[in-house]
Amino acid sequence: MELGLTDKVVVITGPAKGMGRAVSLAFAREGARLVLAGRDVAAIEPVAAEARNVGVRAVVVGCDVTKERECAALASAAIEALGTIDVLVNVAGGSGPIGKTGAETTQAEFDDIVQLNMTGCFNTMRAVLPTMIARRAGKIVNVGGTFGMRGRAGRMAYSASKWGLRGITKSFALEVGQHNINVNCIAPGMVDGPRFREKVCADMARKLGISLEEAMQRHAADYALKRVSTDADVANACLFMASDVSRQITGVDLPVDGGWAML
Repeated sequence: MELGLTDKVVVITGPAKGMGRAVSLAFAREGARLVLAGRDVAAIEPVAAEARNVGVRAVVVGCDVTKERECAALASAAIEALGTIDVLVNVAGGSGPIGKTGAETTQAEFDDIVQLNMTGCFNTMRAVLPTMIARRAGKIVNVGGTFGMRGRAGRMAYSASKWGLRGITKSFALEVGQHNINVNCIAPGMVDGPRFREKVCADMARKLGISLEEAMQRHAADYALKRVSTDADVANACLFMASDVSRQITGVDLPVDGGWAML
């Protein structure tokens, strides 16, 4: 199926590793031109180099998404370098405290993850929307999480931030739909990778006195498909939501979780 992403200008936050890297390279393979944004530009450069090896333009821009001015500068830099902005994919985010109850979570921990996971997306969306509205075309894909659909004990702060992102996504979708702009949220479940293995599984293994492999198997057993998602699964969902194939879909949460949020 032709997704029609060739030469589209795609701004991606948090592209240095994990899902962000997978999403960036997936768009590169579709022929999109990339603006890769994050705080650590040195960590992003290898991803940009991989994208250029595929044969597409890839521009790296330093940006702290929690800072409104830096997000405005990101949008300006993207337009100056590549002429426009067709797609925004918000991957940048954090996990917050793991294994802490709500009562144990400090205000600073709560504020930090809400600032990153909610305010960061709010800032980048506000920054890119003027050019999308002017052109009457655009796609915004926010990467949320299934803990923002069902909640999770021991992950209150993270869950709250992803619930909030759903509200931001839906409200923006209602407001900018009249300008032919789609705004959607991809909700990954557990995604295999260093953070899942070294933080989430390690926390379960420590609490239950089991091995890391047993902890991974317990997580997989929670899902209808009995397997944990991969970065590629998330990247493919982002491609779909950013393409014209999904032209009539907006304001939705799409779980990419092997069947956990629906159980």
